[in-house]
Amino acid sequence: MSPVPARIIIIGLALATLPFAWPGTTLAVPMANDPQGFGGIAWGAPFSGSDDYTLVESTARIKGYELKQGPPPMGEAKVDAMRLLTIDGKFARVMVRYQGKQTHAKMLAYLEAKYGPLDRTPGQLSVGTLITHNWRGPETEISLTFDAKQERGVIFIESRVLLPTFQDAVSDTVN
Repeated sequence: MSPVPARIIIIGLALATLPFAWPGTTLAVPMANDPQGFGGIAWGAPFSGSDDYTLVESTARIKGYELKQGPPPMGEAKVDAMRLLTIDGKFARVMVRYQGKQTHAKMLAYLEAKYGPLDRTPGQLSVGTLITHNWRGPETEISLTFDAKQERGVIFIESRVLLPTFQDAVSDTVN
């Protein structure tokens, strides 16, 4: 996969923070089974890739890696892209992209089975063009945003501790 331009990353980051700024979106539900990392890599662990990963993005503080064999599925959901991101060499975030309403339904089923059910009380789920869902654990935050019109989804799975540092580094590259 080719590197993602900085403007795409900035748009993705804006989408990830949208649930906190957009009126009427869902609040985070408590996460069951906080993974404390992703794919066996703990949040904050030193990470500079390996034979299994390719460096695809590099700024002064943020590095992005993708699996050489391509992104694995998440449950039964096909993933179009998966990027592992570090801040100052520490594993901090995973960004997942997918397409299609059926894939979105499979992704929701997978995330709910793994991290806990969403609050389906009337008024708690966002509806409209942008649909958001969030799970929050002691160490991990998962934010899913699905654009129903474009049928595209993006998921951020990230360290709650490193999130402010990551956001500061991104804002530094924008200014």
